[in-house]
Amino acid sequence: MKKIRVVLADDHAVLRAGLRALLNAEPDLEVIGEAANGHEAIDQVARLAPDVIIMDLTMPDMNGLDAIAEITSQHLDTKVLVLTMHADEQYIVQVIQSGAAGYVLKSAADTDLIHAIRQVAQGKTYLYPDAAHILVEYYRRQDVNRHKEEDSLSLLSEREREVLTYTARGFSSREIGEMLFISDKTVETYRRRLMEKLDLHHRSDIVQYALQKGLLEADD
Repeated sequence: MKKIRVVLADDHAVLRAGLRALLNAEPDLEVIGEAANGHEAIDQVARLAPDVIIMDLTMPDMNGLDAIAEITSQHLDTKVLVLTMHADEQYIVQVIQSGAAGYVLKSAADTDLIHAIRQVAQGKTYLYPDAAHILVEYYRRQDVNRHKEEDSLSLLSEREREVLTYTARGFSSREIGEMLFISDKTVETYRRRLMEKLDLHHRSDIVQYALQKGLLEADD
């Protein structure tokens, strides 16, 4: 039977010893190296080419997130499995975006870790249940916010868009009124209305928004 070759990266020697004993007791797992910080983890991966590296996030000299990014960018065959005490959204999202294949909490290491190692070694992703839920909610919010941004222009009437564009181009209320054949007070009413709809507070915000939407491109 070909064993899954594992490196342990954690700055606590006692924890590494316990994990080594736990994993080596499995017939298909073998711990082949250890690291106490991110730099050592990168060196161990480069030297030993393990199938899986179990990575803590909070280590001295170089933290786990930086080490993960380095390993996943250079060693495609080694899967990174995070084993940490952190259950916060910010950590989970950063870990997955850094290229890690799995996320396990230290509090559940005795029940989840061995299964997680086997999963990621097969090219699969392993997330403890709450982590999966947190990721789904995070990306759902990102998607909602993206659609809100994309659809924001549709909130404006044609006249409000014109006032927005001319204001961003630096025209005064009087000048805009003359171009649109309306009073300067009406221009200011349109401007106030569009700023409320887009949650803009200053003229500089209008300019920035128009730039983002491509409204200041030169006319053909």
